[in-house]
Amino acid sequence: MSLPKRVAIRFVAAMALAISLALPLTAAADPPPPGYRQAVVDTIAIVSSAQPGDIVAAEKALAVLDEGTSGSQPEIEQDLRTRPPDFADANVRLHALLDAISSPASAADPAQASQRLHQVLTMKRYDPLHQPPSLLDRLTQWIQDRINDLLRFLFGSAGRGGSQVPTVYFYIVGAAMLAAAAVIIFRSTRGHLSADAVARTPMGPRAPADFFADADRLARIGDRVGAIRALCAGVAATLAGEHSWTGSPLTVREIFQRAGDPARLRPLLLPFEAAIYGGRDVDPATYERAVVAAAPFRKPPAEAEAAA
Repeated sequence: MSLPKRVAIRFVAAMALAISLALPLTAAADPPPPGYRQAVVDTIAIVSSAQPGDIVAAEKALAVLDEGTSGSQPEIEQDLRTRPPDFADANVRLHALLDAISSPASAADPAQASQRLHQVLTMKRYDPLHQPPSLLDRLTQWIQDRINDLLRFLFGSAGRGGSQVPTVYFYIVGAAMLAAAAVIIFRSTRGHLSADAVARTPMGPRAPADFFADADRLARIGDRVGAIRALCAGVAATLAGEHSWTGSPLTVREIFQRAGDPARLRPLLLPFEAAIYGGRDVDPATYERAVVAAAPFRKPPAEAEAAA
């Protein structure tokens, strides 16, 4: 439970106590069930002697409290379930509970006191007290519980003679492992991520000469996959217009069929399909053949069509 909720609950409890004390004390509250007080006393003894982060002591205290109070103290139980356990807050709540059991409040008209308490709790400022945990809170708690279950499975219950490793260290190790996995996956692409990003980047109409210039620039820096893509874009723009590479529903193969002799473009088309769709590299010799196939289309459109 977050700090603002704790403060709000304590404030509401104080107001309820003030309301009950303001009425004539003639009707006593119902006594707790048998064993209730003893369970609280036993839990206080365990919590008071527990070392910080002692999960075994927290689980033992939780079992004693739950058995004696039938789960009627969820805030204290949550303190004991937290990893590491919040013994300080649990100790404060347990002593307040013991004081309430030892000196129960009473009122001349319990029904009226309950009604006034209900009126206070239904005020708008206390709406967060009635709201269930958010989806993010539940997901975070579920992840923490599963990690704790895994740690208990791997290392057993900690705290039996020996210092306990704080759970936060395991979270840090897990985050570092995820970061390392991301770096390995990125490096395993060998630069293809950047080429794919270029392919997905929306571009407006461009002149064929611009694509051919990109091909030359990419080839000089060793990105032959990007360069052969740019060559295909330049040829397609020459055959089908500047909008063909970004706005045409036709595939590159279908656009290349518009050439007078589509077979002459196979040295360009086949490596392009193998690289883009098959994830293969383009060796220097293959790229040189692609450059030769695309060379006639570097001319103005009329001359390119005549050469094709």
